This record gives sequence, C-alpha cells and structure tokens, in this order.
Amino acid sequence: MAAAVRRSLVLVALAVTAMVALAFLIPLAVAVKEIAESRALGEAERQASMIVPALVVTDDTTALERALASTPAGTGRLAVHLPGGGAIGSSRVGTVDIAAAFERARTVHVSDGYVLLRPVALGGGRRAVIEAYAPDSNVTRGVTTSWAVLTAVALALVAASVVVADRLGARVVRAARRLGEAATSLGSGDLSVRIKPDGPPELVMAGQAFNTMADQVAGLLAAERELAADLSHRLRTPLTALRLNIGGTGPEAEQRQLAVERLERAVDEIIQAARKPSRPMPGGCDAADVLRERFVFWSALAEDQGRPWQLVGADVPVRVPVTAADLGAALDALLGNVFRHTPQGVAFRVTLHRGAGTVGILVADAGPGIDDPEGALRRGHSGAGSTGLGLDIARRLAESTGGGMRIEGSALGGACVQMWLRSGGVTLNRTPRRLLSRRLLGRRLLGR
Repeated sequence: MAAAVRRSLVLVALAVTAMVALAFLIPLAVAVKEIAESRALGEAERQASMIVPALVVTDDTTALERALASTPAGTGRLAVHLPGGGAIGSSRVGTVDIAAAFERARTVHVSDGYVLLRPVALGGGRRAVIEAYAPDSNVTRGVTTSWAVLTAVALALVAASVVVADRLGARVVRAARRLGEAATSLGSGDLSVRIKPDGPPELVMAGQAFNTMADQVAGLLAAERELAADLSHRLRTPLTALRLNIGGTGPEAEQRQLAVERLERAVDEIIQAARKPSRPMPGGCDAADVLRERFVFWSALAEDQGRPWQLVGADVPVRVPVTAADLGAALDALLGNVFRHTPQGVAFRVTLHRGAGTVGILVADAGPGIDDPEGALRRGHSGAGSTGLGLDIARRLAESTGGGMRIEGSALGGACVQMWLRSGGVTLNRTPRRLLSRRLLGRRLLGR
C-alpha cells in the first residue's frame, strides 16, 4: 500500500513535469533553429554587401572577379549576375529565380542550403543581382548542441521533480503508516500507544486527534474498570450476610456453603479482572477438562432438581484457543439457561464435538425450546424476563475465535444451543478477558 502511494505521487509528478517541460522545450527548439537560419542568412547578406561598392563603380568582369576573390566567401559562395545575362562566380539557382530577383530580393531554398538573391541598381537604370550561398552546415551550426542542452535540462528537471515527489511521498507514507500502526495497537488493547504527529498539516491534525482520542479512551476505560470493581465490591455485604444466615449441618448445608464460596470467588475474580488493564489474553485450554470441572457443580444441582444429564465427548483432551476462565463462564451461561428456563426434572445433555479445525459444544435439553432463536442471540434480548446477556456472551466468545453460535431443535425435544470455536491454528482476535469476567457474576447467576 505504501509503495502504491509513493508510486502514484511519482507518476503524477512525472506526468506534470514532463508536460511542462515539453510545453517549453518544443517552442525553444523551434526558436533555436530559426535563430540559426537567421544567423546564416545574415552572414550571407554581409558577404553580398561587400560586393556592392565594386559593382556600383564598375561592371568590368576582371575587376568583379578580383572583388569576389577578395571576400571571405570567395567565388565559391558568391556570384554576380550582370544585366546583359553574364555571370561571374558559381551560381546555384535557375534563370527563373534570377530573373525574378532583378525586381525584388528573395531567398531560395536549394538542396544543400539557402541562396540569397539581392538586386543592386547600376547607372543608367540598369540592375545586377548578387547571389550569396549559405550552406546547411552554416544554417544548422549549433542547433544540435542547443537541442541536446535543452533536452538535458528538461530531463534534469523531470528527474528532480520525481525525486522531490518521492521524498514527499515517503514522508506522507511514513506518517500515515505510523498512524495506522498506532490505531492497530490501540484496537488490539494497547492503551498506552501514542504517536508524534508528523507529515503534512492534515496528517499532523489527524495524529493530534488520535492522541486525544486515545487519552479519552484510556480515561473512559479506567473509569469503567473502577466502576465495575466498585459495583462488584458492593456484593460482598449481602454475600457475608447470606453466609451467616446459612446454618445447619448435613449435605444440603454443605452444598449451600459451597455455592456461596463459589459466588464469593466469582466476585473476587470480577474485582481483580476489572482493575487490570484491558489487554487481550492469549493462550488456550483443554475444553474437555473445563467441561468436567464445571459439571462437578452443575451435576450436583441437577441431582437436587431431579434432572437426568449426560456429558458426551469429554473423555479426551480437546484444545481450544480461549482461556479456561472464559470458556467456563460461557459454559455456566449456557447451562444456567437450562436450569433457569426449563422446569425441574427436564433432562439435558452436553456434547463436546471435535471437527476439522473446529470444536463444538452442544447443549441440548428436553424443555419447551426457544421460540425466537435469532432474537435470543441478540444482546439484551430475552423472552423469559432475564438480562439477555448469557447467550450473547457465549456468542461473542465463539466469534472471537472465528466461530459462531446456532440454535436448533434437539433430539431430546427442546432446544440445542451450539457454540462452535475455531481451533485450526488461525491467528485470532480473542475477546479480552475483561469483557467476559466483568460480567462473570451475572453469568454465574444464570442470566440468558
């Protein structure tokens, strides 16, 4: 992309400068040629003028031959045509041109140059014609050199414009590349990135605007983290009261105490995650191990409610490109929906499916199903009076790996929520852990 921008600027500069150079070069070349012709004809005119005094004084052939021989051009380039038809010197034009020249001066183009014919008035109303020859070597003398100099100057100007355009383009490209790299870093979660505005005034303004935006984003996220931590910390008081109110002994009391302890740990995780900078958390986990660990909790709750359950495919390791905490939170959201939105005693089944480059977690139940599958996946939408965040959080986790979510009918008679994760070694933009863990408490409380 950067090379294309620089190439475009160079081509524009090349085209504009070449047109300007041609616009001046062609008229100058023509002018140089005309100046050379005028110079050669002027020289021939001076040579002819040197014979005029001798021709006015005498028309003797011998005297005129001596006068022609005494000129720098000599008899080879000068000739005199007398009124009676006699000629002295070498003539290069025909009788027609000579006859016309007795009336008016003229210039005749011959094969190897130009001939200047100049009439001279003699005594008694007679006239003679002086013929002066200007060869092509005189007419074109210095033209080729001048053209070469003009061409070299034009090429130098074009080359200089190309170099200047390339340097300006490189400056613009560098500034634009730094701005793009900074925007990419900011989008990936690096809130500390800033740039030094450089380049044209427009890019300088864009860089300043980027730094201002980054400062505002960092401030807003910091305030949001503090707010999430403060709100989560407020849950400690009712949790402490709930722990004090749970009494008695026996398996049921132990289960209640265990549930409260898990809830307190969830609140602690939210507080810790909310106070950390929001950066992507690379890595992966064993989906089978996470499923088995979460079923320790959900299976006990299922037994209390008389729900038949089944875990399929979690007997072998299955790697997925998300963290164990994020995957566990998404599983809690999906399983919590089964317990919250289906009657007690309704069976459910969780299947871990491994495909070519994908891993699927299928949660099926024998409940009444979901009337609006597409609406259920929209954030904040719920047809059962809940927050509408559970399925959306699971969907966002799946999409962060390049996968997705689907809701279909299950073989048990209810709904089958399918979460598909990409695991084919693709570099992924994973959802920051903060986006999941900041709402971990809501998912643990079974919000769809």
